[in-house]
Amino acid sequence: MEVPTKSPRIAWISAPLPEVQADLVVLPWFEGDRVDDMPGLDQATAGEFSRALSTQEFVAKPFDLYVAAVASSGSWRARRIALIGAGARSALTPAVVRRLATAAGLAARQRRASSLAFACPGPPNSAAALIQAAAEGLKLAEFQAATFKTTDLPPTAIPSWMIVVDAPAALIEEAVRRGGIIGESCNRARDLANEPGNVLTPRVFARRLAEVAREGEIDVQILDHPQVEALGMGLLLGVGRGSAEPPCMVVLRYDPPAAAGGPVLGLVGKGITFDTGGISIKPAEGMDRMKDDMAGGAAVAAAMRAIGRLGAPIRVIGVIPIAENMPGGRAFKPGDVLRSAEGKTVEIVNTDAEGRLILGDGLWHARQLGATHLVTIATLTGAVVVALGKSTSGLFGTPDAWVQRVKAAGETAGDALWQLPLVDEYRDQLKSEIADFTNSGGRPAASITAALFLREFAGGLPWAHLDIAGTAWADDARPYLPKGPSGVAVRTLAELAFSARTWT
Repeated sequence: MEVPTKSPRIAWISAPLPEVQADLVVLPWFEGDRVDDMPGLDQATAGEFSRALSTQEFVAKPFDLYVAAVASSGSWRARRIALIGAGARSALTPAVVRRLATAAGLAARQRRASSLAFACPGPPNSAAALIQAAAEGLKLAEFQAATFKTTDLPPTAIPSWMIVVDAPAALIEEAVRRGGIIGESCNRARDLANEPGNVLTPRVFARRLAEVAREGEIDVQILDHPQVEALGMGLLLGVGRGSAEPPCMVVLRYDPPAAAGGPVLGLVGKGITFDTGGISIKPAEGMDRMKDDMAGGAAVAAAMRAIGRLGAPIRVIGVIPIAENMPGGRAFKPGDVLRSAEGKTVEIVNTDAEGRLILGDGLWHARQLGATHLVTIATLTGAVVVALGKSTSGLFGTPDAWVQRVKAAGETAGDALWQLPLVDEYRDQLKSEIADFTNSGGRPAASITAALFLREFAGGLPWAHLDIAGTAWADDARPYLPKGPSGVAVRTLAELAFSARTWT
């Protein structure tokens, strides 16, 4: 289902909170805060907040919300005021503000509020980062997963958003603009990952990626099946062979004139629109979730949108190989040998290890287009979920200086990344008797051997890999993240492009 590409603009105001007119005003409430610290707050709600705090009806646990109506005799212009638990004030970071704003936005939608004013907390010396995070968080609250429901109540309308903050106007305006664009871009990735496989087929996915990227004035090229064949991409072609839907590849280019001669960031995202496992078919339980196996490719296109709209200072190339991994009479089989576009041969021992295959041809193509620094992103291995759970993505790569730059971008962007080692000894698990290597090293260190496989196609360039198999989809709803696609790593990839001034 096509989703709207427009979302409401975020307004801002620098004014005392009692003067803010909104259906709902949300105030972050930190450990140790007292009602008396904000004169007039308790009177505005006829003592509701002091009563709730004294009886421990509201204990200010992180993301807990307590809402009270403004009394008719109150001096506040808002209709309702809410306190949201914010933890320790000393632990305040942009990541915390982002989550608080999203939780506030989701709560406003649940209560069908027509407008929300979020009071952005924090010290003036970090105001820009906190305001940007608040804007991102409010935009993230706009995502709607239930787009195919016809019998429930219609989705709640998106409230008008407002950030209340005391800072210079120019700083606020730019921070809100950046946060809004990045938040919207994350939602574009989430919209794509939420689509069912019968709707988002490879050719439809390619078209939708192009639409997302063009919102950022990114140059788009779609390589169809004959063009992929002409380039000799045997790994991509092999994976897509069992499907009635032919494989393809989307190439995105952002090329600001001032960046000529500098480094070129190459982003390569996995675009498997549905993964049955192929001949090595997956168990039925949980296979429906394999509609999100293109989350890495969606993240690349969404990040390119943000990079273009915000004017990153570096050339960026996005490469998204796309296929549907299906069993069938023409499907590739265990024991087959596929030849990559680079000429390397791969013995197939497990057709469910298909993502690394298409990324191999994608990495080669990114290098041919001039990329000097590479990042791959994919829902690649179940093993990374066992290792790191559902909140942290795996990070691999070489050399370490480049990996640390990617990790730093993730920390700034608020994506949790944990570096795992590339143990060369494990390369032996990929040995083949008849080809250059196999496509799977088995269960031991499975995430590491998958990354080692990808390294074979990086051509010795600085390369990092994000395994988002555990973080691309939330299995359980949290106050700041509904169940469903998360849009993970969009912010990291965009932030990485803006950190290029510090590259050596």
